[in-house]
Amino acid sequence: MNETEIIAEIKEKLKEIEEKENVTILFAVESGSRAWGFASPDSDFDVRFVYKQNDIDKYLRLEGIRDVIEWELDDVYDISGWDLDKTLKLLHNSNPVIFEWVSSPIIYLETPFLEKFREFMKPYFMTIKGAHHYLHMAQRNYEMYLTDDTVKLKKYFYVLRPILATRYVLRHHSNPPMLFEELVREELDDAVKEEVNRLLEDKKNTSELGTSHQIRILNDYIEHELVFLDNEVNSLGKEETSWEELNKLFLETIKQ
Repeated sequence: MNETEIIAEIKEKLKEIEEKENVTILFAVESGSRAWGFASPDSDFDVRFVYKQNDIDKYLRLEGIRDVIEWELDDVYDISGWDLDKTLKLLHNSNPVIFEWVSSPIIYLETPFLEKFREFMKPYFMTIKGAHHYLHMAQRNYEMYLTDDTVKLKKYFYVLRPILATRYVLRHHSNPPMLFEELVREELDDAVKEEVNRLLEDKKNTSELGTSHQIRILNDYIEHELVFLDNEVNSLGKEETSWEELNKLFLETIKQ
């Protein structure tokens, strides 16, 4: 199937989820490399959605309800979603994943809730939570993928993106853009831009970048940034958010 046919199939799968799970999907987006702007021709589709129960009495059960739907995982699709209840609780804790979903440039399904939610959630972004999230991701991915003499070249993107996202968060105190090229344009040092842009073009046009010796200029840049950003992030102060507006939005949405 071509990409247009796949997107049409994704929308059919979302309808099937609504019918079989008795839920209403409030929005569904792309969350992986396709949304970041460095997908390979054979990258899978990482579909994420937020839903509410059609039977609102389920929210009153003492034993609670399952708040995740994991629908499909294969070579083409990775489809899963979170209940509104879980989503708002994670938003209270300023979970950066929620902000990424809402910022995705690829939307498979939307309702009026999405536009409202984009504005609603802005005060809940905590600089310290976002910066820690992206820095930890960069540190972990670097140790896992880029410290051996021979590395998988595509893994540079999975370290560079969270590094640039951390820089963005520290500078703007808001969630970073999803598109990698936008982060490169705003946050990457000019000294390494040429090498990163070359890799990016190769990634977009090649199913597998393959392995190579470390790209020394990129490893040096990454190692310097990880030390610098660690010091910056650890100097941040604590932030807090309120439950009041979240409770209002939850009740208003499930009653609609």
